[in-house]
Amino acid sequence: MATIKDIAMQAGVSIATVSRVLNYDPHLSVSAETKQKIFEAAEQLDYKKRRVSKKTAQTTVALVHWYTQEEELNDLYYMSIRLGAENSAAEWGLHVQKVLYNELEQVNREEIKGIIAVGKYSNAQVERLNEWSNQIVFVDFSPENEAFDSVVTDFSRVTQKALDYFWERGMRRIGYIGGREYFEDKSGMIVDKREQTFRAFLQERDALEEENMLIGTYSADDGYALMKHCIEQRGDHLPEAFFAASDTLAIGALRALNEAQIQVPARVSLIGVNDISVSKYMYPPLTTVKVHTEWMGKVAVELLLEQIKTKRISKKVVLPSELIVRGTTK
Repeated sequence: MATIKDIAMQAGVSIATVSRVLNYDPHLSVSAETKQKIFEAAEQLDYKKRRVSKKTAQTTVALVHWYTQEEELNDLYYMSIRLGAENSAAEWGLHVQKVLYNELEQVNREEIKGIIAVGKYSNAQVERLNEWSNQIVFVDFSPENEAFDSVVTDFSRVTQKALDYFWERGMRRIGYIGGREYFEDKSGMIVDKREQTFRAFLQERDALEEENMLIGTYSADDGYALMKHCIEQRGDHLPEAFFAASDTLAIGALRALNEAQIQVPARVSLIGVNDISVSKYMYPPLTTVKVHTEWMGKVAVELLLEQIKTKRISKKVVLPSELIVRGTTK
């Protein structure tokens, strides 16, 4: 495993700065560019040894992202997917043009052979992307129209794994920390399978407590604020375990628990989702359900290359997840 010193050397900053950035220290004043350098260095150092480059004829593909730089820094899940796609594209000798969805007009569509669309898109947005190219792979989202390739994770199964772990160890009072997401065109709220599965699991066992459902945005700041409020409101009735829908939410929640001197995992156990590279640097290290984000990006590139080279039916690839037990669970 790469150390904080390794990350500092690659990012060209001090060890102290790396430590504070990885822990989302709210009192640290550094630029977004510095944060991005640190988070990207952590992701890159966490990757396996690169494969030998498989050069293809020079081809340009568009990597369309629904997150701005600031949003990506608040939710590293999408940064990891993006880096996986960029690394794989480099291995294949592809030229990648990165663009936000709302900046599509800046792209010369005649130069683009295909699109990798990272994030979640409304029906209208899917149609617009299809006007730009009929060779598209969606990542972390599967359109209702089955004509498109997609690479996704089964977040119902992800949630089930975390809850099974808690339940099998006798934990019955379980809280939820999640976020709300909306399509960028404001056409509606995106259904979150993690929240749905959590509710269904506990309702079936007559164990759901609405006051322990904490909902904000997918950021460490909201994870901190939601947990701090829950600690103040619930006191001695604080749940014995929490499932956080993302590692960034879990990192914020862990900071609030540490500040309140609530022992983790002796008093409260915590499981996140994604296994972002920084999760192992927390104190204690974060137990999480690993989503293979790097592979999501890599598989997307391979699917797009297939589309460019051959005609075939669409594919939906569902990648597995894995519970990684570390220090925040008993």
